[in-house]
Amino acid sequence: MELLLAVFLLPLSYAIILFCKKLLAWRDQRCYMVHYECFKASEDTKLNTDTCAGIVLRNKNLGLEEYKFLLQTIVSSGIGEETYSPKIVLAGQEDSPSLKDSLSEIEEIMYDTLDKLFAKTGVSPSEIDVLVVNVSLLSPSPSLTARIINRYKMKEDIKSYNLSGMGCSASLLAIDIARNIFKFHKDAFAVVVSTESMGPNWYCGREKSMMLSNCLFRVGGCSMLLTNKRAMKHRALFKLNTLVRTHLGSNDEAYNCCIQIEDSLGYRGFCLTKKLTKAAALSFTENLKALVPKVLPLWQLLRYVISSRFGKKNDSPVLELVAAGLDFKTGVEHFCIHPGGRAVIDGVGKSLGLTEYDLEPARMALHRFGNTSAGGLWYVLGYMEAKKRLKKGDRILMISFGAGFKCNNCVWQVMKDLKDANVWEDCIASYPPKSIVNPFIEKYGWINDPSASFVKLDWN
Repeated sequence: MELLLAVFLLPLSYAIILFCKKLLAWRDQRCYMVHYECFKASEDTKLNTDTCAGIVLRNKNLGLEEYKFLLQTIVSSGIGEETYSPKIVLAGQEDSPSLKDSLSEIEEIMYDTLDKLFAKTGVSPSEIDVLVVNVSLLSPSPSLTARIINRYKMKEDIKSYNLSGMGCSASLLAIDIARNIFKFHKDAFAVVVSTESMGPNWYCGREKSMMLSNCLFRVGGCSMLLTNKRAMKHRALFKLNTLVRTHLGSNDEAYNCCIQIEDSLGYRGFCLTKKLTKAAALSFTENLKALVPKVLPLWQLLRYVISSRFGKKNDSPVLELVAAGLDFKTGVEHFCIHPGGRAVIDGVGKSLGLTEYDLEPARMALHRFGNTSAGGLWYVLGYMEAKKRLKKGDRILMISFGAGFKCNNCVWQVMKDLKDANVWEDCIASYPPKSIVNPFIEKYGWINDPSASFVKLDWN
């Protein structure tokens, strides 16, 4: 009898031990954000209407049709007059950028945000275990991570990752790298730096699909401090609940809709085709298939299954979720949408059935700072915090899109009531403005007049 009992108890004990180990490992898969710091350039680099016009007019490759296109794009872009330009563009050197210029632009963003991040958190650069930097369009040697390690004299066994070519959604990809490393390294600190090299990649040609990037992209970036230290929980701003990445690189149409190329005259730039919206919708749909079960309550999922089985089909798979009565606000309270452009924000809002209140942070970040590529999400988050919207326990759905084509989404949980005005401090009281229409149309609407074809523009 004792032998039988021993035979029975040994496997049971082993199973219990394995279960406990897995449970403890699951509990240790923490990823907290301690602080984030967005970059704000100097006042002398702001792109108001007249400055923009001066930059456009000195491009001798453009004709009247290109001016009309630019006017229409800028007016409808949702971008205001306080975004920041690369210094080499303001200096008129966008057609001949040097490596020194490129590094100067990036280093100003990286070092400014990192200096403030270390000062505000009290964490020393020597304590950082993981460093991830994502800049899509600049990959020097030594790498950008090596430059940061050298400047701040970080420790020799730091794990560094330098990401290039990852596009606007690279910020969440970088966070995912840090989160995965946390699974195997306890009590670690990670720093993620997300920005983009704008000045050296200013397009100087006349292809309309490549001129769009000049209208939308602006200087900006963000540095973040992450940790899996249990002792840092009380200091953390957010906890990462889940993160889902989707990549449609095998789809040729999606792959080519957002790509860096050279035009027929040899000018390098970023081409944004009409297929981009379709690729974004498809990647968003695929991402939600994996994300929704992790976010929404069971009764919402059952309602969707029943409705989708017997309800009317919709042309858009994403819109089917809303048509089936799937309410995303039962799983999250806030929506942090990549401020890639007005069309992106409108599309996500329609797909998820969001209100103007939900879309306001993304619209205002686009208006005030423009599309700052991978750094854009954090200006949106900063707006929510500055407006004192974020309360303890709230959940934030971050939605990002990028070249490849990629859709990376995640959900953060707010760890305490937040009210820091951060990078919005000097202007949050005036937001949202009564109108976000760009004043370009008031000063340069004459371009659309038929008689403008007889006007000779002064290039000087």
